[in-house]
Amino acid sequence: MRGKLMFLGGLAAGFVLGSRAGRQAYDELVSTAKKVKESPTVQEAAGVVQAQATKVYEQSKATVTDKLGNTRFGDRLRATDTGTEPVAVGTGSTTGTSPSTSDTTGTF
Repeated sequence: MRGKLMFLGGLAAGFVLGSRAGRQAYDELVSTAKKVKESPTVQEAAGVVQAQATKVYEQSKATVTDKLGNTRFGDRLRATDTGTEPVAVGTGSTTGTSPSTSDTTGTF
């Protein structure tokens, strides 16, 4: 599924960048993308994926905590655990302590 999405994204980008059809073709592509994004089916699928990701996150967190036990790294992990839940993609929320958000600021 991820490969198909990457392919479609690349296809759309290639169409936009390589198109000689002008602004009208670009506007049609944008409106179609908005319709797909706002589609109830896509929204439902996104909710299912988010629920699965949260479940996997919680299971992985519990497994790592159990496996580390009383090691120094486990103590550090528990000390930095603020009890925040993963944030849904695209919500714009910056709460939580994710190193990826602070490490990539301004590096494009």
